[in-house]
Amino acid sequence: MRKEKIIIILTVLVDVIGFGIVIPILPFYVTEFGASAFVVTTMFASFSLCSFFSAPLLGALSDRVGRRPILIVSLLTTAIGWFVFASATSIPLLFLGRAIDGLAAGNFTIAQSYLVDLSKDDKERTASLGIIGATFGVGFMLGPLLGGVLSKVSHAFPFWIAGGMALANTVTAYYFLPETHKNRETRTPLNFNPLAPLVRAFLDSKLRPVYFSWLMFMLAFVTSQSVFALFVKDVFGFDSFVTGTLFTSVGIIVALNQTLLLKRFWLKFFRESTLQPMMFATLTLGAMLVTTKSLQLFYISLALFGTGQSILRVVITSEVAGSSDPQKKGETLGILSAIMSACMVVGPLVSGALFEFHNTLPYFAGAFYLLIGLMVALRKREQVSAQSQEIAVK
Repeated sequence: MRKEKIIIILTVLVDVIGFGIVIPILPFYVTEFGASAFVVTTMFASFSLCSFFSAPLLGALSDRVGRRPILIVSLLTTAIGWFVFASATSIPLLFLGRAIDGLAAGNFTIAQSYLVDLSKDDKERTASLGIIGATFGVGFMLGPLLGGVLSKVSHAFPFWIAGGMALANTVTAYYFLPETHKNRETRTPLNFNPLAPLVRAFLDSKLRPVYFSWLMFMLAFVTSQSVFALFVKDVFGFDSFVTGTLFTSVGIIVALNQTLLLKRFWLKFFRESTLQPMMFATLTLGAMLVTTKSLQLFYISLALFGTGQSILRVVITSEVAGSSDPQKKGETLGILSAIMSACMVVGPLVSGALFEFHNTLPYFAGAFYLLIGLMVALRKREQVSAQSQEIAVK
């Protein structure tokens, strides 16, 4: 594997481990400051809100000035955010730390753009995005585990470690990561309105269905995941250790699909245009199985969730990267991150309200979102097939 790819993969791994550390530790750390549960969830949302505004802008900047400088600044800002959070003496400083980290949340987008730049063809691009997706899964498994171990020192200690890892990542990128984006967009004036890329996405008739499919996927994903621990505790009586084991098992399924199975099975036997509706259907079935409250069917749903989300995430990302303007790949991938961030703000609020009425309602809502995504994916597949037939006739 090329040196550049290894560095990018490590960049993503450190980022995700840092985010994973937050999950088990942040509520305990923040409550030491006298914060309520609402303040804790709002703190999660503040990060997502900041990343919603920053991701498309950072992606567009990387198209203009290059991937390397934006990634280095982004990594350094992430380190500063963790250090502020770890050394906070008040709740406003805690929010400041999460906001700083959110404003640097273009790391993942720029890392994806790096891999797209390095890819020689469509298959290599999809496989590379699969590797980075698998790295995300591995980091998400290691992060909570590492956070739990490090918290034995103190609740602030894991965040100091996350900041140190991000700082080390910055130094590594500065000395060893070359620039890959040579054909830059310099003629069009840069628009600092963070909503401008989203408006252009809405007006992009070619990619608009893909963006909408991603919106439905992420809404379903965040809606179901945000109440997952509450659901398994309420329905099956699982404690935090069992819940963590379930997250780890899903992470293993994600990693297997995005490394071994993606290239050797899914891309070998299915076209990407077929995989998208197939995975929407897989996820829909998984959400409906959860609503039965059957333990056996619930375990099956975990396998379906892990498989569906791992493949669908890669396929949609690859399609956007492959269909976008070569000079604006960073911006288009940033749009995906912005949509995801918006869902991470709205999704938990909706999910929590539904859960108060009935513990299965979030999963019915997730199935509804996924069904819409399935219909859009099937419609788009029919259009692509019709266009191919017209070309063949000509």
